[in-house]
Parts: sequence; structure tokens; C-alpha cells
Amino acid sequence: MFQKSDPPVNKKKKRRKMSEKDTETFDVLELAEHVKKQGWWNKMFGKNQSGPAAEKYSVATQLAIGGVTGWCAGYLFQKVGKLAASAVGGGFFLLQIAHHTGYIKVDWKRVEQDVNKAKKQLKLNTDKPTAEVRTKFNEVQVFVKKNIVLTGGFAGGFLLGLAS
Repeated sequence: MFQKSDPPVNKKKKRRKMSEKDTETFDVLELAEHVKKQGWWNKMFGKNQSGPAAEKYSVATQLAIGGVTGWCAGYLFQKVGKLAASAVGGGFFLLQIAHHTGYIKVDWKRVEQDVNKAKKQLKLNTDKPTAEVRTKFNEVQVFVKKNIVLTGGFAGGFLLGLAS
């Protein structure tokens, strides 16, 4: 992954004491900064902002790239979603069987209290999104606006991947 002629960026040394005599040194690489200085990254995503795909590729190429990646993401989302739904549903099914056969007893009053407490906490925390969420949302908006054809192809491919 790294080239010999290109030294890692922001190489920091962290020391952790093993014992009084021995210390071990770790190299921490800032991969995000290192990758941004690579030629292939700049060709695909630009130097400072993402999104020059609209300037470099034809509309058909953008639709094809977006459609294929969207289909792959949708297909994987469908398969993982089915697996997760089966696991959660199967777990509830087994809990119900265990409850009805007498292996476990559920304190429903306590469950109701915990659910109501969780609802109150969720209502308090959903008034305003955090600054990180707003910043990421703005970045996504900028990317979508700059690459509308690519994201349109991705959305279509994603829906086709879900359906297949």
C-alpha cells in the first residue's frame, strides 16, 4: 500500500511503559491525510473537495458506475437485512417459547417502566441534531449536488439491488 519513496505523513510516536526498564514504541499513521496526497485519490476525488467525477466522466459512465455500486450496496443491504431480521425474530420466538413453557419469567411491569424511561430519554435527545451530524449532512448535500448523475445512478441501482 505504501511506496518506499513516499514517507508516511504525520508520523507520531507513542510510548507505552511495559515495565520500568522496557518501553515499546508505536508508529501512528494518519492514513486519511496520507491517502489524500496520493495521485489516484486526487484524480478521483479532487484535492480539497470531493466531486469532480461530473467534470471527468461522461454521463453514461457516471450512471454505470453509480448503478453498479448502488446495485451491489442494495443487494448486500437486502441480504444482511434478512439475516438480521431472522436473528431478531428468532430470538423473540425462542424467548416466547421459553416463557410459555416456564423456563423464564418476565417482569412485565419492570419492562414497561424501562421502555417508558427510554422513550423519555429519546424525546429529550431528539430535539436538535449534534454539530457533527449537521456537518456530515451538509457534506453529503454538497457531494450529491456536485455528482447528481452519479448519485442518481446509485439510487436506482440500490433499489434494483433491493428488488433482486
